[in-house]
Amino acid sequence: MSERVAAQAMERLAVRKTYKLFIGGAFPRSESGRSYVVTSSKGEFLANASKASRKDARDAVSAARKAFPGWSGATAYNRGQILYRVAEMLEGRRAQFVAEVVDADGVSAKKAAELVDAAVDRLVWYAGWSDKIGAIQGSANPVAGPYFNLSSPEPTGVVAVVAPPMGPLLGLVSVIAPVIVTGNTCVVVASERAPLPSITLAEVLATSDLPGGVVNILTGSAAEIAPWLAGHMDVNAIDLTGADAELAVTCEELAAENLKRVLRPPAAKVDWLADPGTGRMTAFLETKTVWHPIGT
Repeated sequence: MSERVAAQAMERLAVRKTYKLFIGGAFPRSESGRSYVVTSSKGEFLANASKASRKDARDAVSAARKAFPGWSGATAYNRGQILYRVAEMLEGRRAQFVAEVVDADGVSAKKAAELVDAAVDRLVWYAGWSDKIGAIQGSANPVAGPYFNLSSPEPTGVVAVVAPPMGPLLGLVSVIAPVIVTGNTCVVVASERAPLPSITLAEVLATSDLPGGVVNILTGSAAEIAPWLAGHMDVNAIDLTGADAELAVTCEELAAENLKRVLRPPAAKVDWLADPGTGRMTAFLETKTVWHPIGT
C-alpha cells in the first residue's frame, strides 16, 4: 500500500494557477476571459496571468476614483503607517518574493534577496516621507500687503502607471509608493514579462490596511491597456516609466486631451537600487495657494 501511495505521489501533476487582476481590493478575472502564459527567464512554465481588457481598465479607474476622497483625506501620518504595514507584510512573504524574482530575472538567490530587501526598505523610506513632503513643497510666501499667503501641496488624483518591465518587484514598488504616499490613487499596468511579483504584491496590499481601490493592478499588454488609460478623462496623470518610445508618444498624445500630468520614460536605464530622491513624489502633486488677511 505504501509503495502504491508513493508511486501516485510521484505521478501527481502540479496545479497550474491562473493569477487574477487586482481591482477595488478584490481579485476578479478579466471580463474578456483571456489569459497568457508566464514563463521564467529560462523559458519554463510558471503560471497563467489574466490579460486585462479595456473594460478592466475602466473598472480599475472607477475603483481608483471612488477611493480617492477617503485616501487623499486621510492624514499624512496615517498614510505613512499604512505604507509601513505594507512593508511589514511584504517582509513576511520574503521567501516567496525571492523565489519569484529568481524566476523572473534569472539572478542568484542572494541577489534576489538583496532586491526584495531593497523593496521593503523603499516602502519604509517613502512611509517616512508621508508627513514631511508637505514641509518641503509648501511655503509661506512674502506679499506686499496685510495678508498671509500660504502654498501647500495636494494630490493630483488618479494616476495611471506603466510599471517597468525590468525590476518586477523593486521597480514596481518604486513607482507605486511615491504615487500613493502623497494621497493619489493609481491604476498600474504590471510588467507583462514578469507579472507574478505584482500579483503577489497585490495579495500583500489586500491583507494590509490599504483601502480597496487605492492601488489597482492590471496584468497583460501595456501596448493594449496604456493608451486607454492615457485617454481616459477621469485619469489625472500618467507615469510612463515602463513604456517604450513608440508607446510613450502615443500615450502623451492621448494624455493631452485633458491636460494630464505626464512623467516621461527615463532617458537612461534606471538603477532601482539608487537613492530615489523626491522627484517621483512631487511629480504628482498640485500646489494650492491660500490668501488670508492678517488680524481679526
